[in-house]
Amino acid sequence: MISAEQQIFNQIEKSQNILISFPVDWNGDAISSALAFYWFLKKMGKNVEMAAAPISDTKSRAFSFLPGFSDIKNSLDNLAKFIVSLNITNAKVDQIKYVVSDQTLDFIISPKDGWFTKDDVTTGTSGYRYDLIVTLNAPDLESLGKIYDNNVDFFYKTTIINIDHHPANEEFGQVNFVELNAVSATEVLFEIFRDYQVELIDEDIATCLLAGIIYKTKSFKTPNLTPHSLTVTSELIKLGARREEIVNRLYRSRDLSVLKLWGRVLNNLNGLNDNQLLWSSLFQNDFSETDSVEDNLLEVIDELIINMPQAKLITIFYSLTENPLEESESAESSETIVAHNNQSEGLFKTKAIIYAVKNVNAVELVKEFNPSGGRKIAYLSSSQPLAAFRQEITNTLQNKLDKLNS
Repeated sequence: MISAEQQIFNQIEKSQNILISFPVDWNGDAISSALAFYWFLKKMGKNVEMAAAPISDTKSRAFSFLPGFSDIKNSLDNLAKFIVSLNITNAKVDQIKYVVSDQTLDFIISPKDGWFTKDDVTTGTSGYRYDLIVTLNAPDLESLGKIYDNNVDFFYKTTIINIDHHPANEEFGQVNFVELNAVSATEVLFEIFRDYQVELIDEDIATCLLAGIIYKTKSFKTPNLTPHSLTVTSELIKLGARREEIVNRLYRSRDLSVLKLWGRVLNNLNGLNDNQLLWSSLFQNDFSETDSVEDNLLEVIDELIINMPQAKLITIFYSLTENPLEESESAESSETIVAHNNQSEGLFKTKAIIYAVKNVNAVELVKEFNPSGGRKIAYLSSSQPLAAFRQEITNTLQNKLDKLNS
């Protein structure tokens, strides 16, 4: 029986134009995996492109130092060609023009002799631009966002190689390689590359592969770190992986604004269920006074993961419309404002990020609140004031954790 690794390279070897894609959340492991595979395929002599649905620059720029990052596209352009065919058996072409009018493109064809009829015209599409798709770190096709949503027919008519390490993977590809014991997708790729042709792994590819492992283990500080991950790390460094560059870029070069926001989060940090559930609250002024934006919160969560290893859930609530009441305000004023808040829910824009650390599905925990995101990170939004929204969500999370622990 042919192994999954053999199937992967059988498909690659008979393909010429390959697309690499990864989920819409631009996870650091997914980015690193895509770049490593990109360069590996190029060294095999393949035409290869990368595409992932667009996301804010702040969330992805931490990995912009990796070679090839700027080659990642945000859409699939010219995926297939639409062809209009004209039968010229009974009449020859003298002149062709086209005219664009409002929303219509008209082709004007003048025959040398005879006439053309509508029966002489046929339409069709050419084959797709890519003959193979590689998805990385994607539990399902829907996680690719608009790259999949806008091109469903292409994904169903093109062979897919699906490489991942998460147990939730739906094995949607024609070739599936899901290694549950790996700490990252890049660790999976290293095994595949090494077994195929290790000499193709140069310094840039090794650096991309190591970046994924370092990201997933928060620079070797998280409980998911395994002896095998350390062995792979050692081999990658021997192959030229630039470990110091990765660590410096990801963990030693925080913007001052992020550090200030980190301080605000720590100042308001609370723990529930023996600190298995951590939560903090931020208001509009916390962002404006620290020159930070909401996308910086993921970097703050990274720090909490490293420093609070007992946590199963980390939640940050934040308001983009409210500021905290001053302590000097009277109880009467506070009651008036709270009453006004409760009657004016549409005026508020409150959000939450829920990060599930240890084998907990974040989206599943709060599915009744229509979250977006994935297994690790869930995003919530509400028109309630922050305090009311926070109370509702923390109560829900506490109850769900109690059931999981029972």
